[in-house]
Amino acid sequence: MELNLKGRVAIITGASKGVGLGVARSLAAEGVDIVLLARGREALQAAAKELEAEFKVQTLSVETDVTDVESVRRAVAAVRKRFGTVHIVVNNAGAAIKRTDREITWDDSDWINQVQIKSVGALRIIREFLPLIARDGSGRIINIAGASGTMAWMPALTYGLNNAALMHASGYLAADLAKENITVNAIVPGLVGTEWREDWAEGMAQQASKSKAQWLRDFCLSKGILSGRWGTVQEVGDMAAFIASDRGRYVNGAKIAIDGGLTVNAR
Repeated sequence: MELNLKGRVAIITGASKGVGLGVARSLAAEGVDIVLLARGREALQAAAKELEAEFKVQTLSVETDVTDVESVRRAVAAVRKRFGTVHIVVNNAGAAIKRTDREITWDDSDWINQVQIKSVGALRIIREFLPLIARDGSGRIINIAGASGTMAWMPALTYGLNNAALMHASGYLAADLAKENITVNAIVPGLVGTEWREDWAEGMAQQASKSKAQWLRDFCLSKGILSGRWGTVQEVGDMAAFIASDRGRYVNGAKIAIDGGLTVNAR
């Protein structure tokens, strides 16, 4: 299927690994020039070199902290200087679940730190890049939310709160920006096999004396994932590429689940 994306420019946050890099790869495969934003400079530069070598697209990597407005504004200035116009903005940056204690007992600062990265960080990116987004019908904002925003996934209280907020913001902004010919959608993945999750599954399988494939199938089925597996970063990336394309121009204000059936069969 021809997506007619060649030569467009995409901004992706949290782009140095995981889902962000998966989205970058899917867009680059369609000829999109890629701006990678994340906090880790070395990983960003490595990702940029990988995309350039494999897909022959232009890249720009900018070390960016989405919680810091001045850092975001420096990224905007770099993108304006290099490309001028942006067609696709993908908000993917977020904090991984690193604590398993009850989140209702956390201090205010811990809650606020989580919100600053995912939901408020996405709004900050949209606000600052909005003047650069094309108004010719090619402008897209794609927010990567998550199934925990639609269900109680223990122990992910603030994780789910962020995802729910981002889904709401996507619908609101779709209405707000329709007059500017910019579409806004949320992709809502379930469990995705990012690098750290693959390593985690390997360790859990060893503890259970099972093969990784068998442990993972058992785990996914126990969570109600009808497909019996978790998703891949490419599957999320390919969905983003479709929405970003001319083929997806009538998709607006949507919350698109890509979760193997998790949220229709939640346990």
